[in-house]
Amino acid sequence: MLPLLSRKENYLVNPVLFNDVRNMLGYTGTFLGKEVSVMGSGMGIPSMVLYAHELYNFFGVDMIIRVGSAGAIQDDIQLKDVIITESAITNSACPQVFSPDGSLKPTADPKLLATAQQVAKELKVPIQAGSVFTTDYFYNPDPKAIEKAKAKGMLAVEMETAGLYLCAKANKKKALSVLSISDNVSTGEVLSPEEIREGFNDMMRIALVTAVCNL
Repeated sequence: MLPLLSRKENYLVNPVLFNDVRNMLGYTGTFLGKEVSVMGSGMGIPSMVLYAHELYNFFGVDMIIRVGSAGAIQDDIQLKDVIITESAITNSACPQVFSPDGSLKPTADPKLLATAQQVAKELKVPIQAGSVFTTDYFYNPDPKAIEKAKAKGMLAVEMETAGLYLCAKANKKKALSVLSISDNVSTGEVLSPEEIREGFNDMMRIALVTAVCNL
């Protein structure tokens, strides 16, 4: 039986601070009896890749699951929906940097992806699975950027997934991005800060159970 966590519960048991450099807090605790670490990654691909590269190469990390908010692009995606991200497109130069010949694609680790989808099914959490638009610009100077991404079938917009997926592939590691919808760019709907915290519970449950299933 998988855990049914409430918003008021702590996810990790006996969490211990392991990092506060640059105020990027990181904690290690146990979840379902296994050690799991959680840590901030900043905003945007450069910050995400900096931390992912060091974790993969200097600290023996094999798997990173990104959790965070995203803005829905498609009209039929609801606030608080959870997206299991299969792949990403991006307006960043990172694909050319990581893979000049185009051999690396920003896609999720297949095993983590399959596990997350099965976990969501067992937890009875409805999900959307597909591609997202990873942008370098929170305030995009191109007024048609979202419209273009929407036409390509992108589910949501965020700022880190493509970089994480490429970094993982370049280092022969594993990565997955699990996102919670905090607003809908197309409809103008938006959650309050409190509603965002409430909406993150399903995303966190899926990510944590997926992680321990792959340890």
